[in-house]
Amino acid sequence: MTPSEFRKLGHALVDWIADYREKVSTLPVMSSVTPGSIRRQLPAEAPEAGGTLAGIAEDLSRIVVPGLTHWSHPRFFAYFPSNSSLAAVLADLVTAGLGAQAMSWQTSPAATEIEEVMMEWLRQLIGLPPSFTGVIQDTASTATLVALLSARERATEYAQETQGLQSSREPLVVYTSDQAHSSVDKAALLAGYGRAYIRSIPTDEVYAMRVDELLLAVQKDLAAGLRPCAVVATVGTTATTAVDPLAAIAAVAQAHGMWLHVDAALAGSAMILPECRPHWSGVDAADSVVLNPHKWLGATFDLSAYYVRDPAHLVRVMSTNPSYLRTSVDGEVKNFRDWGIPLGRRFRALKLWFLLRDQGASGLRERLRRDLANAAWLKDEIDGTKGWERVAPVPFQTVCVRHVPERMSDAQVDEHNRAWASRINESGRAYVTPSVLKGRQIVRVSVGAEATERRDVEALWEQMRHEVAAAS
Repeated sequence: MTPSEFRKLGHALVDWIADYREKVSTLPVMSSVTPGSIRRQLPAEAPEAGGTLAGIAEDLSRIVVPGLTHWSHPRFFAYFPSNSSLAAVLADLVTAGLGAQAMSWQTSPAATEIEEVMMEWLRQLIGLPPSFTGVIQDTASTATLVALLSARERATEYAQETQGLQSSREPLVVYTSDQAHSSVDKAALLAGYGRAYIRSIPTDEVYAMRVDELLLAVQKDLAAGLRPCAVVATVGTTATTAVDPLAAIAAVAQAHGMWLHVDAALAGSAMILPECRPHWSGVDAADSVVLNPHKWLGATFDLSAYYVRDPAHLVRVMSTNPSYLRTSVDGEVKNFRDWGIPLGRRFRALKLWFLLRDQGASGLRERLRRDLANAAWLKDEIDGTKGWERVAPVPFQTVCVRHVPERMSDAQVDEHNRAWASRINESGRAYVTPSVLKGRQIVRVSVGAEATERRDVEALWEQMRHEVAAAS
């Protein structure tokens, strides 16, 4: 493809994307295709000759779009938002067009220094103290793995440089709550702790980690000759957006020399709002923090912001520094290849730069406050309507609900809630997430798609009531 051909097709595809965004609200939110239906529309073998890309826009509309669940739809209320601001879409286009490698300063100085500035801008916006230094990771799952590797090496005085985990006489223990994301368990397993040494700490009536239970577990492990190593606290759990008591957890972590990692994947974005920062009071005592600007803020997947208080420790754990990567300026610059797992790195910082220049901090705050207000409206409607039960507080933008008809057994209530949620999803008019919370079937309504307005939340609430009424 020549630059001239690229220009022509590129303009057509930008038009196609703009058309898609303009009409996405008219599409069914959840894809209804059956397994294998997309695959059957593609040739069984790769094309021998090229030159057929000119028809790609038609194939995108015919093959791809029907097989998508539309996360940009204004009535997408499932999972958590994964917004893709059009400004960040343009940044992704530029990133791919430049083809820059951001593994070290010398390979692309602009990529490193813009990332440094973007992480500092974001640190200021979310109110983290200057003692934290940030780096972009791909996802919160990777950042949590990096945190637990860092915790392991601090506890073992860099055992990886000698005999690794084989040199440890005291098995290391990781603590997290029974509401933590599954990526915490996965990271602990991949970091070599072993499932037998992962502690799931019970939560209280608002689904936050019980500090008394954490302390009890630590004391029990110490008595058994084990070594408490790390605790992962969550601000905004996946099920209910519950908030663990960071200050109290930090006190336990400090008393026992444990690494404290804070998973604020969704809710960290809310900290651009000063009124939300009390939710993570005590975060300044953490060793590491992760949030996902690719969720609620709209920086386009994938872009996780990982902050640490001791970057020198992170570099020592992550760096291998072979001779072919060394340069004459290494002592003066940051080489972000040494701040995470991959060697190769994309120029992700452009997405934050474009997003912030397009919307500004005030624009982002306005949008997040809109979502918080819409979630609060739905919360009040549920609280004031007979037969509906809100099952958790709403500190952020996710409302957890179920409908409880009279004279139904617990099993019948669970099936009833699964059924009405499924009918909503299958209708294509909206998309919610059925889930199980401590043994009870619930439905999560996560407000936060970039295009979602009050009228969309009102329409969902009307459909929820219609579905349960039609079933009675």
